[in-house]
Amino acid sequence: MLEALLAAFRDRFGRAPEFGARAPGRVNLIGEHTDYTGGLVLPCAIDRDTIVVAAPRRDGVVRVFSQGWPGVEQFEVSAPERRGDWVDYVQGVFAVLAARRIALSGLDLGVASQVPPASGLSSSAALEVAVAFVAARAAGRADEPETLARIAHEAETGFVGVACGIMDPFASALGRAGHALRIDCRSESVRSVPLGGDVTLLIASSGVERKLAGGAYDARVAECAEALSAARAAGLGRPVGSLRDLGPGDLPLLERSLADVPFRRARHVVTENARVDSFCRALGQGAQREAGEILRAGMASLRDDFEVSTPELDLLCEVGDAQPGCLGSRLTGAGWGGCTLHWVVPTSAVAVADSLAAGFEERFGRRPPILPATPSAGARLLSNAEISA
Repeated sequence: MLEALLAAFRDRFGRAPEFGARAPGRVNLIGEHTDYTGGLVLPCAIDRDTIVVAAPRRDGVVRVFSQGWPGVEQFEVSAPERRGDWVDYVQGVFAVLAARRIALSGLDLGVASQVPPASGLSSSAALEVAVAFVAARAAGRADEPETLARIAHEAETGFVGVACGIMDPFASALGRAGHALRIDCRSESVRSVPLGGDVTLLIASSGVERKLAGGAYDARVAECAEALSAARAAGLGRPVGSLRDLGPGDLPLLERSLADVPFRRARHVVTENARVDSFCRALGQGAQREAGEILRAGMASLRDDFEVSTPELDLLCEVGDAQPGCLGSRLTGAGWGGCTLHWVVPTSAVAVADSLAAGFEERFGRRPPILPATPSAGARLLSNAEISA
């Protein structure tokens, strides 16, 4: 992928790039729709990267192309404007840098990615994080990965307009090979959790694309806010700053105090936060089957209480969970399409993948892409040797 991108850069711009960065996608193991409510998440970076290569300009213009998209797009560094397409994820980073008074004289950028868009594997954060690494390098800065992850998050929330939490850019920027990251989205603390080598992660794509900028995602954010307001008025006897402050023991009172929909949204968030720590404990004890059962419980909650699944996602999980070597399945990402995650005994990975593909094709008439995912390291700058290859 990098070699082809370097050649395309030379073809488009008539010169070689001088530096670059790669940033991975991520799969979230457990903790869905908890990040924007200050909760717990457990993602891991995966071995699917977005690569951005760059050469500086001196005219205040950013020119950018992406392999697979025709033409070259451009915008002014000092005045990015939303346009409603993939370039907004690039522009957003420069808008944040401009707001922070970080001066850039312009860049030529080339983009290539192995992270499927609209898949629930965080293609947008991978792009934003890679652009943030490159832009910082162009500005002569040596910011920590966490700082660049925050820039990427601000780009998506403030410029693109997705009311997401910090999970995706943190996972992409801070990932660690062989580990998941337990991220507390309230304190923004991060702890590495070893995954062990006795389980294989399979990711199956439903082929259903979803967009998060507006629509159902924003509706869930609003419903969680409604549930929080009702919880504060329910007389719990203590301050409730966010849904994170609620525990399973509060659910009976909440059920009596909240309307059905906000209660079910709150119940998902409360129980999902508990599942994150239960999953971490299971991993620490080597209890992979127990971890798989927690994934199944999370899927049921996402399907029934948060209502973000689809028939395609439901079927993939049902087919996966019916296989002896599959310990647990659930949708990963925000839902309404994208991918499912399957927690599989390594010796059964091929059989489970074949069953997923066959079962999906029987119902929907097409074979879904299925790939193993390796928990991988986070974003980094490319070396001089890589750029000059």
